[in-house]
Amino acid sequence: MSTAIAVHIAAATLSVILGTAVLLTDKGTPRHKWLGRLWVAAMFATTLSSFDIRELNPGHFSWVHGLSLLTFVSLGRAIWAIRQGNVHGHQLAMRGSFIGLVLAGIAAVATPHRLLNIVVTGWIA
Repeated sequence: MSTAIAVHIAAATLSVILGTAVLLTDKGTPRHKWLGRLWVAAMFATTLSSFDIRELNPGHFSWVHGLSLLTFVSLGRAIWAIRQGNVHGHQLAMRGSFIGLVLAGIAAVATPHRLLNIVVTGWIA
């Protein structure tokens, strides 16, 4: 496993754990804000590390990297929204980012030939 993939999997796993914790905490509390900041940092690490992974289109970016850009923009939008006092916009962008994270993880596990699929299923098709 390459270093980029290991960093990406570790950051994504941490993002799922922290994102779940953020969703379960009371909104607006110091704990929510602290966990949220950690989650955003983990998400940025997940997003940035994805650009070093180019197995789908060797040597080039693929459509998956477009989703990484979308996540980067969504996180920025969420931060901007809450700083403007737009709680609803913040919630929408954060929930969308978290749902995208979970769906990407499910897709990585369900797609044959991807490392997570091989690790979880043990199948090398």
